[in-house]
Amino acid sequence: MATVRVFNHHVHASFYWLALVDAALFMLALYAGAYIYCSVGLGPTNFQAYLPDLPSRALLYALITVVCLFTMGLYEPRMREGRSGVLLRTLGGFVAASLVTAGLFLFLPDTHQWRGVLLYTVLLSFSANLVSRMVFINVTDLDQFKSRVLVYGSGSAAATITSSMRRKTDRQGFTIVGFVRVDGEEPRVTGERIINLRQPLAEYARQTEIDQIVVALDNKRDQTPTDELFKCRLQGVKVLNLVNFFEREAGKILVDFATPGWMTLTEDLRSNTSTSLTKRCFDIGASFLLLMATWPLMLVTALAIWLEDGFRAPIFFSQERVGLSGKAFKVLKFRSMSVDAERDGKARWATVNDSRVTRVGSFIRRTRIDELPQIFNVLSGEMAFIGPRPERPEFVKQLAEQIPYYNSRHAVKPGITGWAQLCYPYGASEEDARQKLQFDLYYVKNQGLFLDFMVTLSTVEVVLFGKGAR
Repeated sequence: MATVRVFNHHVHASFYWLALVDAALFMLALYAGAYIYCSVGLGPTNFQAYLPDLPSRALLYALITVVCLFTMGLYEPRMREGRSGVLLRTLGGFVAASLVTAGLFLFLPDTHQWRGVLLYTVLLSFSANLVSRMVFINVTDLDQFKSRVLVYGSGSAAATITSSMRRKTDRQGFTIVGFVRVDGEEPRVTGERIINLRQPLAEYARQTEIDQIVVALDNKRDQTPTDELFKCRLQGVKVLNLVNFFEREAGKILVDFATPGWMTLTEDLRSNTSTSLTKRCFDIGASFLLLMATWPLMLVTALAIWLEDGFRAPIFFSQERVGLSGKAFKVLKFRSMSVDAERDGKARWATVNDSRVTRVGSFIRRTRIDELPQIFNVLSGEMAFIGPRPERPEFVKQLAEQIPYYNSRHAVKPGITGWAQLCYPYGASEEDARQKLQFDLYYVKNQGLFLDFMVTLSTVEVVLFGKGAR
């Protein structure tokens, strides 16, 4: 299985099906829980009388539980937790699902379920989820269920695959059959099978049951076997270039291999009017809900900053950042560094164990609380809820001179959180900025309400487990 495209976003097919199977199991668990509860004589009515109310309640419970498990990172292909870590995350997901479901009883009386039914349902669905997860892990490890990929090339471009996709989790949905050695190209691939073709490419692809061919050549114009690749496509083999392959499998755009022609002819980077309106409604709704949920925490944070630095010290920190279409704006954050952090006026990257960070600042940066005042930037229209991280003008000017297509990230509004923040740790160098840009460009190209919703849910995992903070 490779990836499927859901509302512009590339989703790993195996995890897509796992979520659907889990949702079906959770619905069945509620039916079974209600049946057991009524059968033992604890319910005030029999199962047949309760049956008409079950479909909508089962669907609601299944959706809530899948969403809660998603926020724990359990449908994330890059998750590298061991069995104990998966178990703890699963427990956390079901605890959260139980609390959310019970909370809905207060606001939606029609969804009310007896506590005994909910108890049996949670126990059954938790057990079913552990079984489905074990089956899933064992099945997806089998090469029979993975897409067979042949890389045409073995030079520097092809070596990008081996250097960027080294781990097992990076190759969740595919297995690489080998790298084809091309005349005039010095092999740079290590630790993989190098293939010296002695027959036409299309014939080899048919004999070895290749599903995808990734063209990764250092000199595409002179070395691309156009006729043979066309024959492969006629045989049902997908043919991708290196940029499209990484977009599908890794969720990023390789800026060093994306040609100006590819960037020009690709799908629109700017959304249309209706999409922009939908996104704006999402931004306002999500920001308002976040503000209602976190305003007590924001008050406590302000008090903590005052207690550490004195009541005359500023609580907030305002700094110029680059936003939509390269326009500057003032971003608002809780102050996490000392008041004179940049007394010489020189912009500096944040570093690990930065001495400028205060004790309160260290905590609020690690938990992302310092980002909460940006809610007001979103409500004012300067930022979006989801988008690339806004950078300082000094860094933008420097990075735009060094990194191709860097200014393309300004085709959308910057966000409080974003795809790059989820997929790559906090950046504090030019190379980090280059890596994060690849994820930012994926978001710019594939932005949509579905991807925004997925990023929002995944951000919960980042906050809970402290990923990428500095």
